[in-house]
Amino acid sequence: MFEHLINGLVLGGTYALVAMGLTLQYGIARIMNLSFGDTVIAAAFAAYVLFTALGLSPLLSLLIVVPAGFAFSYGIFSLIMRPLVRRSANSEALEVDSILATFGLLFVIQGVLLVLFGGNFTSYSYLNVPVDILGAVVALNRLSALILAAVLGGALVLLLMRTRWGLRMRAVAISASSAPLVGINVIQTSRMAFAIGGALAASGGVVISMYQTFTVTSGVVFTMKALIVVIMGGKGSLPGALAAGLILGLVETFVAAYIDPGLTLASTYLIFLALLLLRPSGLFGKAS
Repeated sequence: MFEHLINGLVLGGTYALVAMGLTLQYGIARIMNLSFGDTVIAAAFAAYVLFTALGLSPLLSLLIVVPAGFAFSYGIFSLIMRPLVRRSANSEALEVDSILATFGLLFVIQGVLLVLFGGNFTSYSYLNVPVDILGAVVALNRLSALILAAVLGGALVLLLMRTRWGLRMRAVAISASSAPLVGINVIQTSRMAFAIGGALAASGGVVISMYQTFTVTSGVVFTMKALIVVIMGGKGSLPGALAAGLILGLVETFVAAYIDPGLTLASTYLIFLALLLLRPSGLFGKAS
Protein backbone atom coordinates (compact mmCIF):
# COMPACT_ATOMS: atom_id res chain seq x y z
CA MET A 1 0.00 0.00 0.00
CA PHE A 2 2.70 2.50 1.04
CA GLU A 3 4.80 1.55 -1.97
CA HIS A 4 1.89 2.37 -4.30
CA LEU A 5 1.39 5.64 -2.44
CA ILE A 6 5.02 6.64 -3.07
CA ASN A 7 4.80 5.61 -6.73
CA GLY A 8 1.58 7.59 -7.09
CA LEU A 9 3.18 10.67 -5.57
CA VAL A 10 6.17 10.28 -7.92
CA LEU A 11 3.88 10.12 -10.96
CA GLY A 12 1.62 12.87 -9.65
CA GLY A 13 4.57 15.10 -8.80
CA THR A 14 5.90 14.66 -12.32
CA TYR A 15 2.50 15.51 -13.82
CA ALA A 16 2.27 18.57 -11.57
CA LEU A 17 5.77 19.79 -12.46
CA VAL A 18 5.09 19.45 -16.19
CA ALA A 19 1.60 20.95 -15.94
CA MET A 20 2.83 24.00 -14.04
CA GLY A 21 4.93 24.86 -17.08
CA LEU A 22 1.91 24.67 -19.37
CA THR A 23 -0.09 26.64 -16.78
CA LEU A 24 2.36 29.53 -17.11
CA GLN A 25 2.31 29.41 -20.91
CA TYR A 26 -1.47 29.18 -21.17
CA GLY A 27 -2.59 31.09 -18.08
CA ILE A 28 -0.23 34.06 -18.45
CA ALA A 29 0.97 34.15 -22.07
CA ARG A 30 -2.45 32.93 -23.36
CA ILE A 31 -0.67 30.44 -25.65
CA MET A 32 -1.99 26.91 -26.01
CA ASN A 33 1.27 25.08 -26.70
CA LEU A 34 0.58 21.71 -28.34
CA SER A 35 4.33 21.09 -28.70
CA PHE A 36 4.79 21.26 -24.92
CA GLY A 37 5.05 17.49 -24.44
CA ASP A 38 7.60 17.24 -27.24
CA THR A 39 9.78 19.77 -25.40
CA VAL A 40 9.53 17.45 -22.39
CA ILE A 41 10.65 14.46 -24.46
CA ALA A 42 13.47 16.43 -26.10
CA ALA A 43 14.77 17.21 -22.59
CA ALA A 44 14.49 13.55 -21.63
CA PHE A 45 16.64 12.60 -24.64
CA ALA A 46 19.11 15.35 -23.74
CA ALA A 47 19.46 13.91 -20.22
CA TYR A 48 19.90 10.45 -21.75
CA VAL A 49 22.72 11.66 -24.03
CA LEU A 50 24.47 13.55 -21.25
CA PHE A 51 24.31 10.48 -19.01
CA THR A 52 25.31 7.80 -21.53
CA ALA A 53 27.87 9.78 -23.52
CA LEU A 54 29.41 12.03 -20.86
CA GLY A 55 28.53 10.22 -17.66
CA LEU A 56 26.74 13.29 -16.30
CA SER A 57 24.07 12.46 -13.74
CA PRO A 58 20.53 13.71 -14.43
CA LEU A 59 20.71 15.92 -11.34
CA LEU A 60 23.74 17.73 -12.76
CA SER A 61 22.32 17.70 -16.28
CA LEU A 62 19.54 19.97 -15.01
CA LEU A 63 22.14 22.76 -14.99
CA ILE A 64 22.42 22.36 -18.76
CA VAL A 65 19.00 21.13 -19.87
CA VAL A 66 16.85 23.61 -17.93
CA PRO A 67 18.62 26.75 -19.24
CA ALA A 68 18.48 25.22 -22.72
CA GLY A 69 14.71 24.74 -22.34
CA PHE A 70 14.38 28.35 -21.21
CA ALA A 71 16.44 29.64 -24.14
CA PHE A 72 14.56 27.48 -26.66
CA SER A 73 11.14 28.65 -25.47
CA TYR A 74 12.32 32.27 -25.26
CA GLY A 75 13.42 32.06 -28.90
CA ILE A 76 10.18 30.36 -29.99
CA PHE A 77 8.12 33.13 -28.41
CA SER A 78 10.25 35.86 -29.98
CA LEU A 79 10.30 34.35 -33.47
CA ILE A 80 6.88 32.69 -33.78
CA MET A 81 4.53 33.72 -30.99
CA ARG A 82 5.18 37.46 -30.75
CA PRO A 83 3.89 38.15 -34.29
CA LEU A 84 0.76 36.16 -33.40
CA VAL A 85 0.31 38.19 -30.21
CA ARG A 86 0.57 41.46 -32.15
CA ARG A 87 -1.95 40.54 -34.82
CA SER A 88 -4.50 38.77 -32.59
CA ALA A 89 -7.52 40.91 -31.76
CA ASN A 90 -8.13 39.17 -28.42
CA SER A 91 -6.99 36.25 -26.26
CA GLU A 92 -9.44 33.85 -27.92
CA ALA A 93 -7.96 34.57 -31.36
CA LEU A 94 -4.46 34.15 -29.94
CA GLU A 95 -5.37 30.74 -28.54
CA VAL A 96 -6.58 29.55 -31.94
CA ASP A 97 -3.52 30.92 -33.76
CA SER A 98 -1.15 29.43 -31.19
CA ILE A 99 -2.79 26.01 -31.50
CA LEU A 100 -2.14 26.01 -35.24
CA ALA A 101 1.44 27.29 -34.90
CA THR A 102 2.49 24.91 -32.12
CA PHE A 103 0.80 21.98 -33.87
CA GLY A 104 3.28 22.49 -36.70
CA LEU A 105 6.16 22.96 -34.24
CA LEU A 106 5.23 19.61 -32.67
CA PHE A 107 6.04 17.81 -35.91
CA VAL A 108 9.28 19.74 -36.37
CA ILE A 109 10.55 18.66 -32.94
CA GLN A 110 9.38 15.08 -33.50
CA GLY A 111 11.06 14.95 -36.90
CA VAL A 112 14.40 16.14 -35.54
CA LEU A 113 14.24 13.63 -32.67
CA LEU A 114 13.35 10.79 -35.06
CA VAL A 115 16.37 11.56 -37.21
CA LEU A 116 18.67 11.70 -34.19
CA PHE A 117 17.33 8.84 -32.07
CA GLY A 118 14.95 6.71 -34.15
CA GLY A 119 11.57 5.45 -32.98
CA ASN A 120 12.61 2.86 -30.37
CA PHE A 121 11.92 3.10 -26.66
CA THR A 122 14.80 4.59 -24.69
CA SER A 123 15.83 4.41 -21.04
CA TYR A 124 18.92 4.32 -18.85
CA SER A 125 19.70 2.96 -15.42
CA TYR A 126 20.25 5.62 -12.79
CA LEU A 127 20.00 5.01 -9.02
CA ASN A 128 17.89 1.95 -9.79
CA VAL A 129 18.45 0.47 -6.36
CA PRO A 130 15.83 -0.46 -3.75
CA VAL A 131 15.28 1.71 -0.69
CA ASP A 132 13.27 0.55 2.33
CA ILE A 133 10.87 3.20 3.65
CA LEU A 134 8.69 2.06 6.56
CA GLY A 135 8.69 -1.48 5.20
CA ALA A 136 7.91 -0.48 1.62
CA VAL A 137 10.55 -0.97 -1.08
CA VAL A 138 10.87 1.98 -3.46
CA ALA A 139 13.44 2.54 -6.20
CA LEU A 140 15.86 5.32 -5.31
CA ASN A 141 15.48 6.94 -8.74
CA ARG A 142 11.73 7.31 -8.17
CA LEU A 143 12.29 8.76 -4.72
CA SER A 144 14.84 11.20 -6.16
CA ALA A 145 12.37 12.17 -8.89
CA LEU A 146 9.70 12.89 -6.25
CA ILE A 147 12.04 15.09 -4.20
CA LEU A 148 13.25 16.92 -7.31
CA ALA A 149 9.70 17.60 -8.52
CA ALA A 150 8.69 18.84 -5.06
CA VAL A 151 11.69 21.18 -4.76
CA LEU A 152 11.32 22.67 -8.25
CA GLY A 153 7.54 23.02 -8.04
CA GLY A 154 7.65 24.47 -4.53
CA ALA A 155 10.33 26.99 -5.48
CA LEU A 156 8.25 28.21 -8.42
CA VAL A 157 5.12 28.61 -6.31
CA LEU A 158 7.05 30.61 -3.71
CA LEU A 159 8.55 32.87 -6.38
CA LEU A 160 5.16 33.59 -7.91
CA MET A 161 3.41 34.14 -4.60
CA ARG A 162 6.09 36.00 -2.62
CA THR A 163 7.98 38.24 -5.07
CA ARG A 164 7.20 41.39 -7.09
CA TRP A 165 8.19 39.45 -10.21
CA GLY A 166 5.53 36.88 -9.38
CA LEU A 167 3.04 39.66 -8.68
CA ARG A 168 3.54 40.98 -12.23
CA MET A 169 2.98 37.49 -13.61
CA ARG A 170 -0.23 37.07 -11.64
CA ALA A 171 -1.45 40.53 -12.66
CA VAL A 172 -1.10 39.65 -16.36
CA ALA A 173 -2.83 36.32 -15.76
CA ILE A 174 -5.80 38.07 -14.11
CA SER A 175 -6.17 40.93 -16.61
CA ALA A 176 -3.69 41.41 -19.44
CA SER A 177 -5.62 44.47 -20.66
CA SER A 178 -5.37 46.26 -17.30
CA ALA A 179 -1.76 45.36 -16.48
CA PRO A 180 -0.24 48.17 -18.64
CA LEU A 181 -2.15 50.71 -16.54
CA VAL A 182 0.23 49.97 -13.64
CA GLY A 183 3.37 49.94 -15.78
CA ILE A 184 3.60 46.22 -16.58
CA ASN A 185 5.02 45.26 -19.97
CA VAL A 186 2.61 42.50 -21.00
CA ILE A 187 4.67 41.26 -23.96
CA GLN A 188 7.84 40.94 -21.89
CA THR A 189 5.99 39.29 -19.02
CA SER A 190 4.33 36.83 -21.41
CA ARG A 191 7.69 36.06 -23.02
CA MET A 192 9.23 35.31 -19.62
CA ALA A 193 6.24 33.16 -18.62
CA PHE A 194 6.50 31.18 -21.85
CA ALA A 195 10.26 30.73 -21.38
CA ILE A 196 9.92 29.66 -17.75
CA GLY A 197 7.23 27.21 -18.85
CA GLY A 198 9.77 25.76 -21.29
CA ALA A 199 12.33 25.49 -18.48
CA LEU A 200 9.78 23.58 -16.38
CA ALA A 201 9.06 21.31 -19.34
CA ALA A 202 12.80 20.61 -19.60
CA SER A 203 13.07 19.86 -15.88
CA GLY A 204 10.06 17.55 -16.17
CA GLY A 205 11.75 15.74 -19.05
CA VAL A 206 14.86 15.12 -16.94
CA VAL A 207 12.73 13.83 -14.05
CA ILE A 208 10.79 11.52 -16.37
CA SER A 209 13.98 10.12 -17.92
CA MET A 210 15.17 9.00 -14.48
CA TYR A 211 12.52 6.32 -14.02
CA GLN A 212 10.47 5.88 -17.23
CA THR A 213 11.08 4.58 -20.72
CA PHE A 214 10.23 7.07 -23.43
CA THR A 215 10.13 7.41 -27.19
CA VAL A 216 10.01 10.23 -29.71
CA THR A 217 6.23 10.01 -30.00
CA SER A 218 5.60 10.08 -26.22
CA GLY A 219 5.23 13.85 -26.23
CA VAL A 220 1.55 13.83 -27.16
CA VAL A 221 0.77 11.82 -24.00
CA PHE A 222 2.42 14.40 -21.76
CA THR A 223 0.73 17.26 -23.59
CA MET A 224 -2.62 15.57 -23.06
CA LYS A 225 -1.97 14.85 -19.38
CA ALA A 226 -0.69 18.41 -18.81
CA LEU A 227 -3.82 19.86 -20.44
CA ILE A 228 -6.04 17.70 -18.25
CA VAL A 229 -4.17 18.78 -15.12
CA VAL A 230 -4.29 22.47 -16.11
CA ILE A 231 -8.05 22.35 -16.71
CA MET A 232 -8.69 20.29 -13.57
CA GLY A 233 -6.68 22.67 -11.41
CA GLY A 234 -8.16 25.82 -12.89
CA LYS A 235 -6.77 27.97 -15.69
CA GLY A 236 -3.63 29.79 -14.56
CA SER A 237 -3.62 28.30 -11.03
CA LEU A 238 -0.28 26.79 -9.96
CA PRO A 239 -1.65 25.38 -6.68
CA GLY A 240 -4.48 23.89 -8.73
CA ALA A 241 -2.02 22.26 -11.15
CA LEU A 242 -0.09 20.85 -8.19
CA ALA A 243 -3.20 19.40 -6.55
CA ALA A 244 -4.66 18.03 -9.80
CA GLY A 245 -1.34 16.46 -10.80
CA LEU A 246 -1.04 14.63 -7.49
CA ILE A 247 -4.64 13.44 -7.68
CA LEU A 248 -4.15 12.15 -11.21
CA GLY A 249 -0.92 10.34 -10.37
CA LEU A 250 -2.38 8.68 -7.28
CA VAL A 251 -5.54 7.56 -9.06
CA GLU A 252 -3.63 6.10 -12.02
CA THR A 253 -1.24 4.22 -9.72
CA PHE A 254 -3.94 2.73 -7.50
CA VAL A 255 -6.16 1.80 -10.46
CA ALA A 256 -3.21 0.03 -12.11
CA ALA A 257 -2.30 -1.77 -8.86
CA TYR A 258 -5.72 -2.81 -7.59
CA ILE A 259 -8.07 -2.89 -10.58
CA ASP A 260 -6.50 -3.17 -14.05
CA PRO A 261 -3.56 -1.39 -15.68
CA GLY A 262 -5.60 -1.09 -18.87
CA LEU A 263 -8.08 1.17 -17.08
CA THR A 264 -5.63 3.90 -16.04
CA LEU A 265 -6.41 6.12 -19.03
CA ALA A 266 -10.15 5.52 -18.59
CA SER A 267 -9.91 6.51 -14.91
CA THR A 268 -8.09 9.71 -15.88
CA TYR A 269 -10.85 10.76 -18.25
CA LEU A 270 -13.57 9.70 -15.80
CA ILE A 271 -12.18 12.00 -13.10
CA PHE A 272 -11.70 14.75 -15.65
CA LEU A 273 -15.28 14.53 -16.92
CA ALA A 274 -16.69 14.32 -13.40
CA LEU A 275 -14.85 17.47 -12.38
CA LEU A 276 -16.02 19.30 -15.51
CA LEU A 277 -19.60 18.45 -14.61
CA LEU A 278 -19.33 19.32 -10.90
CA ARG A 279 -16.91 22.26 -11.08
CA PRO A 280 -16.27 23.48 -14.65
CA SER A 281 -13.89 26.21 -13.44
CA GLY A 282 -11.51 23.64 -11.94
CA LEU A 283 -10.40 22.96 -8.37
CA PHE A 284 -8.88 26.39 -7.80
CA GLY A 285 -10.60 28.31 -10.57
CA LYS A 286 -13.13 31.05 -9.96
CA ALA A 287 -16.71 29.80 -10.34
CA SER A 288 -18.66 31.79 -12.88
